[in-house]
Amino acid sequence: MSDAIKHECGIAMVRLLKPLDYYIKKYGTATYGLDKMYLMMEKQHNRGQDGAGIANIKFDVEPGQRYISRYRSNADQPIKEIFGKINNKFQEVYDKDPALMKDAEWLKKNVAFTGEVSLGHLRYGTFGGNSIEQCHPFLRQNNWMTKNLVVAGNFNLTNVDELFDILVSIGQHPKEKSDTVTVMEKIGHFLDVENQELFDKYKELGYNHIEISKKIATELDVQKMLVNSALEWDGGYAMAGMLGHGDAFVLRDPSGIRPAFYYQDDEVVVVASERPVIQTAFNVPIETVQEITPGHALIIKKDGDISMKQVRKPLEKTACSFERIYFSRGSDKDIYVERKQLGRNVCDQLLKSIDHDLKNSVFSFIPNTAEVSFYGMMKGLQDELNKIKLRKIKELGENPSDEQLQEILALRNRIEKIAIKDAKLRTFITQDNSRDDLVAHVYDITYGSVYPTDNLVVIDDSIVRGTTLKQSILRILDRLNPKKIVVVSSAPQIRYPDCYGIDMAKLNDFIAFQAAIELLKENGKTQLIQDVYNKCKAQENEPKEQIVNHVKEIYDAFTAEEISKKISQLLTPENINAEVDIVYQTIEGLHDACPNHTGDWYFTGNYPTPGGNKVVNKAFIYYYEGRNERAY
Repeated sequence: MSDAIKHECGIAMVRLLKPLDYYIKKYGTATYGLDKMYLMMEKQHNRGQDGAGIANIKFDVEPGQRYISRYRSNADQPIKEIFGKINNKFQEVYDKDPALMKDAEWLKKNVAFTGEVSLGHLRYGTFGGNSIEQCHPFLRQNNWMTKNLVVAGNFNLTNVDELFDILVSIGQHPKEKSDTVTVMEKIGHFLDVENQELFDKYKELGYNHIEISKKIATELDVQKMLVNSALEWDGGYAMAGMLGHGDAFVLRDPSGIRPAFYYQDDEVVVVASERPVIQTAFNVPIETVQEITPGHALIIKKDGDISMKQVRKPLEKTACSFERIYFSRGSDKDIYVERKQLGRNVCDQLLKSIDHDLKNSVFSFIPNTAEVSFYGMMKGLQDELNKIKLRKIKELGENPSDEQLQEILALRNRIEKIAIKDAKLRTFITQDNSRDDLVAHVYDITYGSVYPTDNLVVIDDSIVRGTTLKQSILRILDRLNPKKIVVVSSAPQIRYPDCYGIDMAKLNDFIAFQAAIELLKENGKTQLIQDVYNKCKAQENEPKEQIVNHVKEIYDAFTAEEISKKISQLLTPENINAEVDIVYQTIEGLHDACPNHTGDWYFTGNYPTPGGNKVVNKAFIYYYEGRNERAY
């Protein structure tokens, strides 16, 4: 994506099902679990580069010994910093006495991060800042082992205000109003309730406190705790947690918006946000990696019992399509196929834009993440070229010469490496004009690859704001002197804000929204803007379940092609010679390519939860009132 936007976080969990000594004997290392955690976090660094954290819990330690370890970092290379600190601990042991690295009992008593369960997190800070205090995992501490809670997640809730009020109503005093703190305290409250109910039960039966603690650790109902905690949550989430005595869980939202995958065998249970991460880290085939069922929690008890339990009633599955288009790793088998199909599915619009003139068209991609959709686009264009070849051969008659046939068979679509991203230039110059000039040189170009009679076609994953296109890419491409520049988006027009984890919260940031507003003004339909505002305002204080997305009316006045044409005009920089055309994927093309990921609210406004409609209307109110604020 040429527009830089922040997005989902990544989670990773490793639960060792055997004693530490087992891994030392079989794999020759006491850091087997940590090594796997490091690999899974590194393979998900695309999901979060603002910070990282890891927590580890040891089982069955004596009172007075530390059993929860946690490191977090917001450094430039947070994963490297965290595991560097952890590795230093083991290096010190090795330097002291190499034999101690084989002594599981000694390591567990004396070295941090030698526990049975670890939880890792990679953070993309959407709007809360990037201080280390905002890095997961979060820790809720208590002297009762079974009341300790560690939480990390990939999530965003739309109804934080409502949930905050619920916490206050049950007597809590949260330290801040954020979805992370709210989630932590809600789970923590019902964890306390579960502890108290079991304590009262066994106290009445005459058990002493030590005996009761053991009973709680064995009988604590994680499913019940999560059912009560998640009852009012509205949003997308993959929520992972560990309890101090050793129980662990990963909970997924009822619509399956945010991804979560797991693998288990007799040695480990592991969870990650992306499937190929698990395949790579544990060298296992794709069919052994499963999705956590929407609305369910994968619960791993301290005794090793593993179960999938319903927490919320599953809704229609609307897994995020943006995950497939851009954010997830393209090494996933299905995502690779889907991205190629996205490129193929945009060929009809592209061919129309270049008037089917493949001979005088050059094809490329920007940025590198669009490479797979580029392959798909070129396969689709090869099909078109084959039709042209077949027609030309038929036109030759019954006895064409070898030379005539060779000339036709030699026809190829012209593929070039047009743009190369240079090292990131520092924009330390404060004057806007100077900074813009630096931005315009982020990419270097391959001179001589395009002729003045050519169409230059580049494909991008998606176009959100279009800022980079206008300020940089189009100006750079124009230096090649093509007659026309066509920018192809493998995603449809992004029209509506996200509220489930991607940092796209303000309507006026979207070039599609800007285009629709301009069209309304040009066509004397500004009253519609006022009408939509009035409708949104009228519903502002209604329960989220009763709110309708009125922002759709802004777009309904025009076709997608009309909006694309206006986008092309708005993004064309001054003083460039080439004609500019922006071509977008259709909604039908998206659904055809990603049939199992129907979460398309960015493009259609069809939000899977009531909170989405509330957020989009609020975003329009803020736009109309000139308030540069987030709607959630």
